[in-house]
Amino acid sequence: MGKTFSEISEELKDWISEQKMFVVATAPLGDDGFINCSPKGLDAFRILHPLQVAYLDLVGSGIETVAHLRENGRIVLMFSAFTGAPQIVRLHGHGEAIFPDDDRFEALAEKFPKLPGIRSIILIDVTRVSRSCGYGVPLYDYQGDRKTLVQWAEKKSTKELADYQASKNRTSIDGLPGISIHEQDNK
Repeated sequence: MGKTFSEISEELKDWISEQKMFVVATAPLGDDGFINCSPKGLDAFRILHPLQVAYLDLVGSGIETVAHLRENGRIVLMFSAFTGAPQIVRLHGHGEAIFPDDDRFEALAEKFPKLPGIRSIILIDVTRVSRSCGYGVPLYDYQGDRKTLVQWAEKKSTKELADYQASKNRTSIDGLPGISIHEQDNK
């Protein structure tokens, strides 16, 4: 029942845009590292081109995605239908974290809502687009976005957010490099 596509079609783009949540997965090289799987929401995803997507990376307690992308660039995003017809779409690709000190950051940031605590923008060149049935995915009713992360970040000063990142985001749980002080500086 699975199908692959050469790019993100208009039909898939429309369907993806309707989804309220997606999941990001990355992994370090080797057999000993931890695979990371992280749910995302908050209107933080954009399709830039049929083979390029991006999402806002907000301040959090871990830095696994950024660390894994630095090490090997591999990433997959998964979108699941929780309402309507069953469907799962996966976007495999090669990603990189674009930080505020990068010349590309401002142009990318303009495509997203202004949310507090933006750590980076994850830019992904899509190498595989696939769709599968999703028959086993349960139905859920969307009640709204959680406000907790945004409210937490709004209460922090720029220095407090930088201090938090310095204590929580320097290395991954595998000890891979996360972010440096220079990268967390805003322009």
